[in-house]
Amino acid sequence: GEPMRRPVTVGTMYMMKLIHLVDDKIHARSIGPYSLITQQPLGGKAQFGGQRFGEMEVWALEGYGAAHVLQEILTVKSDDIRGRLKTYERIVKGLNLTEHGVPESFRVLVKELQGLGLDVEIAYEDGSMGELLMDEDEEPALLPRVRTHEKREGPAGRPEGALDDLFHDEVPVEEDRGQLISVLGGESDDDPEEGAEE
Repeated sequence: GEPMRRPVTVGTMYMMKLIHLVDDKIHARSIGPYSLITQQPLGGKAQFGGQRFGEMEVWALEGYGAAHVLQEILTVKSDDIRGRLKTYERIVKGLNLTEHGVPESFRVLVKELQGLGLDVEIAYEDGSMGELLMDEDEEPALLPRVRTHEKREGPAGRPEGALDDLFHDEVPVEEDRGQLISVLGGESDDDPEEGAEE
């Protein structure tokens, strides 16, 4: 073959330097920035985020039986706003921890389902149904839903009277178009004064 025009390194490299230094990797966080929508900690060292705890890590703790650790990771250390504030306050005061609240991701899910037009209710162990609300103090409040009428199936499979609130009597339309346009600040084609001059 033809000789190379420039010097070329040939041979086998048995060892390469892989640049992974502890100073670049080390990261710790206690309290930091949270996502505005999900209220979960951000990810990555650059954003001063938290350590990701994915689905398979949850399976590992479930298999080990660490229920309390798993509950803490998925609520207080994640997106349970009320729970993390109460926990921080009680740690500072040296008190025992309280029960955890509802994760914000669950509230986001409920709002997305309500945005699709679904009526989301929460069923409790005693058989009652309720809706999860937030009151002024950011405390979760339970509002029991009261049924005032029996559900009777109509011809289309819907409860009778289910669509009555959607339809109203037609609003009477103003006959005089010229008066309507003058109210809006425009000029009418059929001005009565112009018709009188002709």
